[in-house]
Amino acid sequence: MARVPRPDRGATTPSRGRTTTAPPRTAAGTAQDRAEGAVTAADLLAKVGTCAEISNGRYRTDENSPATVPVCGAQGAVFWKADLDIDCDGQPTAHCNGQADPLYSPGTAYAQSDGRPLNAETLPYIVVPAASSRWSPGASGVRGGSVAAVVYQDRVQYAVVGDTGPSDLIGEASYATARGLGIPAGPSDGGVPSGVTYIVFKDSKADPIEDHQAAVSTGERLARQFVTDN
Repeated sequence: MARVPRPDRGATTPSRGRTTTAPPRTAAGTAQDRAEGAVTAADLLAKVGTCAEISNGRYRTDENSPATVPVCGAQGAVFWKADLDIDCDGQPTAHCNGQADPLYSPGTAYAQSDGRPLNAETLPYIVVPAASSRWSPGASGVRGGSVAAVVYQDRVQYAVVGDTGPSDLIGEASYATARGLGIPAGPSDGGVPSGVTYIVFKDSKADPIEDHQAAVSTGERLARQFVTDN
């Protein structure tokens, strides 16, 4: 069952230290090496340079920030460019629990096939805003289990839509997503303040939602199509 978005998560975001960028990585490897498939960050970013706004208004990235982020439409996908705050909700783990994250919740909006909440530490997932007059994700074919390509610098991380957040905030993903992108993943002091692109493929689905390899194979296929069609 979907949980009600927690306003306190947005309200306390500024205290999470989103003031630094991720530490530089070594030059070893190519951009393609740093992607989960053959479609590179450069391939995807070349197709999201302009925004055809589909949201009826813009989102804030943090509780006290101005509303500057639109949701954009493209052939076969929607996308937005924002920060990345860490979502550690779901199954309690070594790094995601009530002690590590003062905003921790044991539930996620969407559950595994066995009925348990998702595991933020091991499953790359993103958070989408709750439906509102500003934008209804479901109306754009974005639902629980939808597949996304998350891009940061030269890395591509495939993920699923796994949780919902406040209806006026955007830019959040799981601990595992941040780790895959080389972003500090601490729930209280991790994340980055900008530079993350979220591309969600319309009417896509990883089945079951907790199968990351299903998300990767579906995401890679749809990313190739996205690059071809846009």
